[in-house]
Amino acid sequence: MEASVLEKFIDGMIAAGQTGQIFGDHGIGKTSTFLSYIPERYPDLAVVLVPAANLTPDDLLVNAPVRDPRTGELALQQLIMDQLRPGKRFVLVIDDSLQAGDTIQSQLMQVACNWTLGEHDLRELGCVGVFLTDNESASEVGARRNDLAVLDRMATIRIGANDTSWRRHLSERYPSRDLSGLFHAWARLSPHLRRLLSPRTVQHVIDCAVEGFPLKWGLPLVNGSRLVLAEQRSDGSPGPDRTDHILGEFATALGVPNPDSVADPVRRILRAAIRRRWAVLLQGPPGCGKTEITRHVVREETGRNPVYFSLPVTNVEDLCVPVPRSDGTLSSLLTRSLLGHEPKVLVWDEYNRPKDKSTFAKLMEVTQEWTLAGRRIENLRAQVALQNPPYHLGRKLLVASNNLAQASRFTVSYEVAPDDIPANQWLIDTYGSTAEVVLEWWKNDIDDEGRAWVSKRTLERMIKLHRHDLPLQSALIYLGDGEFAPVPLVGLEARLAGGRSTGLRDLAAEIELWEKRLRAAVGNNSEGTGDSDLVHQILANAEASQLREHLDVVARLLRYLPPKLRATYLVGQAPEKQKVWVEAVARMARLRADA
Repeated sequence: MEASVLEKFIDGMIAAGQTGQIFGDHGIGKTSTFLSYIPERYPDLAVVLVPAANLTPDDLLVNAPVRDPRTGELALQQLIMDQLRPGKRFVLVIDDSLQAGDTIQSQLMQVACNWTLGEHDLRELGCVGVFLTDNESASEVGARRNDLAVLDRMATIRIGANDTSWRRHLSERYPSRDLSGLFHAWARLSPHLRRLLSPRTVQHVIDCAVEGFPLKWGLPLVNGSRLVLAEQRSDGSPGPDRTDHILGEFATALGVPNPDSVADPVRRILRAAIRRRWAVLLQGPPGCGKTEITRHVVREETGRNPVYFSLPVTNVEDLCVPVPRSDGTLSSLLTRSLLGHEPKVLVWDEYNRPKDKSTFAKLMEVTQEWTLAGRRIENLRAQVALQNPPYHLGRKLLVASNNLAQASRFTVSYEVAPDDIPANQWLIDTYGSTAEVVLEWWKNDIDDEGRAWVSKRTLERMIKLHRHDLPLQSALIYLGDGEFAPVPLVGLEARLAGGRSTGLRDLAAEIELWEKRLRAAVGNNSEGTGDSDLVHQILANAEASQLREHLDVVARLLRYLPPKLRATYLVGQAPEKQKVWVEAVARMARLRADA
């Protein structure tokens, strides 16, 4: 197959011994081309990839006291990053080169101009090619390269997606699928839409399709909102939203359905990420259970707790620092939790609340290349970033913004709703009957707005405070100036005090009465009555453990519910709950046969 424009440029720069500067949009395959093409074309060469966004001034070069073998005295010696001494001929690729700070830019100037770094000649170390890559978009870089003394030392090429071999690599990644129809659908898009839907994002969409997920989950979340595929008007404003149409065409081309959602989405995403070595982003409101369900699934899948970092208190320097070695090089020292052969899942909690502004850019290496300062993290199975949306309940949260290049690093970007995480069952398993009462109040006594204010974390606080005879209001979110979240607690206080309520346990205690009422409802109206709706709501809201505990009662009541209501119990349920419903329906059928 004919070499791509970028591959030909790589060949020419290596042959001529010139520094190559490559500009192109994010996600078109610049870095992956080097990592795949050079080992194939030049088997005797190593690729030394240095992500510039992660560099600090002491990473590339540092003066350190070293004992002089001639005199036996301590003397200052310039130590160079050990990656630049791989022991064989190599090509140096400085990725995201415009993301580095001013001091690093000065060091890179020497590398680009003379192929030297301090007192070290890279050619003597085996370097046969130097390349700098990045995107020129002002929103995605931290510097501009405009020094003529530097620019005069490099050959520069600007490339687009058609100048890399991304189609060939995607075809090799999915050998059992014909991607030609998808490629044609992508090529028919306008340049603006093709830039939004970069080859990297196309790969994520395909991954979602292969896993049976909605294709939209492969689109990134930019500043908390799903990327919209819309044309750009002449004034810069977005035109009509074409996202559903375009992804529908992709689904047709791939021969797969494009569902709106799937049952138990968060656990399915996490399990797929660990199985297929993905980086995924889960965005959801505070207290919905993102962190806990991630810990639980990781323990289930790997037998180990995740490697957890909270971004508000984490710098890249906390994960990796350069240290001198006895051979006169700088080695990247990883934090202890990243070492060892054991399977690892990295969790970046509060991902959009970084300790400093540069952390977002610096983590791009980890989420895209799965390395730190070029050092591979052994047996890294998945990465999970957890974050809050910019706004919740009409209030702005103090989170950082991102750009498309940063956002598109994740295979799946999912907006978590409170109902997506089965925390209710966990509350019942942990706190028993008190949790059942509190959940019945939460499900039945307050409206949607009230439930939005009462997260699963808040429910747990309520249970704990009640157990210690403390006021329930203290469990609500405090908004300042004596104001708490606007949620009435009278009904909950009555329920906890033993007041009258109607839940699955209450139906079981009066099963003959409710059978009689439902039988009368069916006799009067095939669509059911208010009694039918009430029983339906109680059954639909019950957790799996509650249904199983009262399985005979559920089966007896199902006989008298309208078929359209019974059908809803088997659709879109988590596997555990669906299994219980299948048993209940089977038991209902036996009761009918015996009648």
